[in-house]
Amino acid sequence: MEPHTGTALTSLTTTIAAVGALGTAAFGLVDAFKVLPGGGISSAGFKFIRQAIFNLVPDVASLNGTGLSRDSIVYTLQSQWINGTAAAAQINIAKSLIKLRLTPDTATALAKATGVDAGILSQIAASIQSATPLTTPQTDVYGRFDLLLTTLLDQAYQRADQRYRNVAKFAAIPMAVALAVIAARVIPNQVTYSQAVLIGLIATPIAPVAKDIASAISTAAQAIQSWAH
Repeated sequence: MEPHTGTALTSLTTTIAAVGALGTAAFGLVDAFKVLPGGGISSAGFKFIRQAIFNLVPDVASLNGTGLSRDSIVYTLQSQWINGTAAAAQINIAKSLIKLRLTPDTATALAKATGVDAGILSQIAASIQSATPLTTPQTDVYGRFDLLLTTLLDQAYQRADQRYRNVAKFAAIPMAVALAVIAARVIPNQVTYSQAVLIGLIATPIAPVAKDIASAISTAAQAIQSWAH
């Protein structure tokens, strides 16, 4: 590889990495807005989780002394969501909180939401309250209830995560543009403002694959040089 070609290649890969880093920084700033009241930008995704809870949890202030109102469950899950707890852990927490609300009075609503037999689920709730062992049919229905509950919550969290990522990507674009323009102003005579805006616009889409692009360009250049020789 010729010296000037190597220098140009190094400069190009460095530029791509820098632009990707700008996009990553913009993502980080957007993600930090989750601490704002109401969850900030993360609320765009959490609404799917809230709706799932509203469908699965009857609107009762307190049951059997648990004090688990629907609002308290939503608040707990929103705290986990904002803190970035692993999705699997969040789903398990949500499922556990919903199961704590399972009583003969709420069994009908939960059975309707999950598609299991309401009468048997009510019997299961009564058996759990009295610490009575479940029969084989009850165990089968309870297992199906658990699986369907997990599926419904997983769907809600998947949709919530997808919506949050899409909104965050969109919000990161003006953030990256603003950071690029500020950098152009602080470090004059490097790039024009129009170039800074262009860099900001492409930084967000490039960020997740910047390293791969730089590596691919370097590999392709080496392959072409080897072929030429």
